[in-house]
Amino acid sequence: MLNPWEIAPVLEEISGHGARLAERLGHINVRPWIDHGASETYLEQWQSATEQAKALADTAGALAHNPEKLSAGLDVLFRIQALETMIGSLEQGMRKYQTPADAAALAALSAENGANRSRLERYLVNLAADQEQQLQVMDSEAQRCRALLTAPSQPPRKR
Repeated sequence: MLNPWEIAPVLEEISGHGARLAERLGHINVRPWIDHGASETYLEQWQSATEQAKALADTAGALAHNPEKLSAGLDVLFRIQALETMIGSLEQGMRKYQTPADAAALAALSAENGANRSRLERYLVNLAADQEQQLQVMDSEAQRCRALLTAPSQPPRKR
């Protein structure tokens, strides 16, 4: 299992990747696509992808300072997955309404994060398992203490 200090640099890389994606997405102009018959949903996807990329950069950067926070880790992972899906759709639009080279460049940039996403997934699964184990130990100890406290006391022995 990766330790928190080992996953922190990975999270910083994910944050940087989100910032690079946001910058690249900021240079895409979807309006001409729509003028040439593309669906308005491309505009919505582009706006959402841009927001997700910025949020990914922020949340991954914050998580790097407290990597043992499972809920924040899952938030980062879900943002990555949502962003990959939206970028896949935008990539198709770029191929059709812009240039295949631009679509390939976006796909290449998106793919740069694959190894880090996998490392984060493994870390989060291991973190969740570790936290479950800690919870079981705490529950077991709580049950033991409760049994001791609620057990009938034995009367003192006569000598």
